[in-house]
Amino acid sequence: MDFSELILLRQSVRRFDSRLIEGEKLMKCLNAARLAPSASNSQPWSFIVVNEPELRKEVAHTTYSTIVGFNRFVLHAPVILAIVLEKPRIITELGVRLKHKEWPLIDIGITAEHFCLQAAELGLGTCMLGWFDEKKVKGLLHIPREKNVALLIAVGYPVPDYTLRKKKRKELEKICWFNRYGNQDAPGKITGESTVLP
Repeated sequence: MDFSELILLRQSVRRFDSRLIEGEKLMKCLNAARLAPSASNSQPWSFIVVNEPELRKEVAHTTYSTIVGFNRFVLHAPVILAIVLEKPRIITELGVRLKHKEWPLIDIGITAEHFCLQAAELGLGTCMLGWFDEKKVKGLLHIPREKNVALLIAVGYPVPDYTLRKKKRKELEKICWFNRYGNQDAPGKITGESTVLP
């Protein structure tokens, strides 16, 4: 499939069947994540694959609240990936302080999406999780106190009848302008297959 098809295929999956993930497929997803770009090539991430059944169940329990009532589906994911935020290179850290831009968190988003796109191409489903009890996750996975868990990703095969949802996104003309913010009629806008020049 081409990239346009892949980005339409990738969605947050919240219903997994009981099939285990082949090691080769999981390693391919991890390698795709490893190859993601990052600011100053800091690669401020490490990955913990949680696939031991009892431990996975305990980690899954950190992602939902009985009060709020969401994320229970994580219990059925055969793998949970924890992405740990690692210390970036000094040059990146300096840039973060001077420019007030959280490049390491942007990098985490990029590596996570690489993982998820590769998974989608291989027929796997994923769901990125930002809601979890970080203190419990760190304890369960023996993550050093000074480090942070940036994201969890539930991974598995979607149930056979899982349907591909139509993506509900803002129209491009409402979020994209040319040459200045909010300018709908700026020179240089793209129309059809050509670029309108000033």
